[in-house]
Amino acid sequence: MRIHSKQEQDVMILTPMEKNIDASIQDEFKAALVEAIDEGHKKIVLDLSHVKFLDSSGLGVMVSMVKKLSGSGALAFCGIQEQVGQVFSLTRLDRVFNIYPNKNVALDALVSKGPATEGAV
Repeated sequence: MRIHSKQEQDVMILTPMEKNIDASIQDEFKAALVEAIDEGHKKIVLDLSHVKFLDSSGLGVMVSMVKKLSGSGALAFCGIQEQVGQVFSLTRLDRVFNIYPNKNVALDALVSKGPATEGAV
């Protein structure tokens, strides 16, 4: 699985380059996100602009990352394509996740939160 990573201020922006995040790449996807957290990145923007399809396996990884960062960091989402947005809506995760229209807005939201210890997104 290819994930582009870029540090901006104290926020790590991760952009999966895959069109599908499903059971076939679930383990690689989770490993990449856990690695970023284990490296000390506590504010993460997950840019899903390339992702066209997301199944329950991918959602499970995202939920586990929100839990992993809870209380010690923040996770924000941006670049949500229509079909992925529908999955978030159907599962009501759009009410749980902080979703922003683009990377810049997500970045601004996390930077303005101050130190990562203030709480999770």
